[in-house]
Amino acid sequence: MSILVIGSTGTIGSLVVQGLAKQGAKVTAMVRQIGKAALPAGADSVVADLTDIASLRKAMTGVRTLFLLNALAPDEVTQSLQALNVAREAGIERIVYLSVINADKYPDVPHFTGKHTVERMIEQLELPATILRPAYFMQNDISIQPVIAGYGVFPMPIGSKGLAMVDARDIADIAVAELLRRDRAADALPLVTLDVAGPELFTGESAAAVWSQALGRTINYGGNDVAAFEAQLTQNHVPAWMAYDLSLMMARIQQVGQIPAEGAVQKLEKILGRPLRTYQQFVAERVKAA
Repeated sequence: MSILVIGSTGTIGSLVVQGLAKQGAKVTAMVRQIGKAALPAGADSVVADLTDIASLRKAMTGVRTLFLLNALAPDEVTQSLQALNVAREAGIERIVYLSVINADKYPDVPHFTGKHTVERMIEQLELPATILRPAYFMQNDISIQPVIAGYGVFPMPIGSKGLAMVDARDIADIAVAELLRRDRAADALPLVTLDVAGPELFTGESAAAVWSQALGRTINYGGNDVAAFEAQLTQNHVPAWMAYDLSLMMARIQQVGQIPAEGAVQKLEKILGRPLRTYQQFVAERVKAA
């Protein structure tokens, strides 16, 4: 019996596969094409697609534990619900699902509401799962580093409510810990929901200040114009539907923030057995690597 990782080639999924392989787990990465992504020693692959039920059923044969990460897509809800239904058919009773923090507080944002729909399926059908709800990835800021360094502006319109940015490596480590906890348990474990967030809240101004400190010069916050943000994404060849979805997300971040439940950070650090990575550490790494 193996652990199947759906979403295995992305930022989080690839780290989950690596982490499981490092722990000696029998892990299978679900991919659309063999050889497209390098896998660590000890990891296998299976070709399947979330829109192809026959291939999905084949991929889940002999699987004990499932990690489900669905990338942003117009039919994300359908894909995720199909995956969970096929998992039920296959008798899989150990699931870790990657959702998003405050999914219920972003009702107008398609991919947040989509993940909240999947959460409700898990809860109402009492599926034995861990729902991980990560905040904004620190790694999102890799794409804007040239703008920060070249123009002295932090351009993400994250506002002033507060954003508990989290390192993707910590998200993956939490996912690995939960997958192994469920996989090694004698019986199916109860439903758990965890906010996966960093140890400090950031605003646009305070994030810019972190870059100022690391670069040794003033970095200004670019402001809260989500329309300009959407236009910039479109100019960078992001599909229009995705650019609009992300602009709606930024508007909600400005309105309600991304703030974890009380005690969430302490729970995460107990699972990890170490402190969470900080945004200051992440930025210092990025500056050093540039």
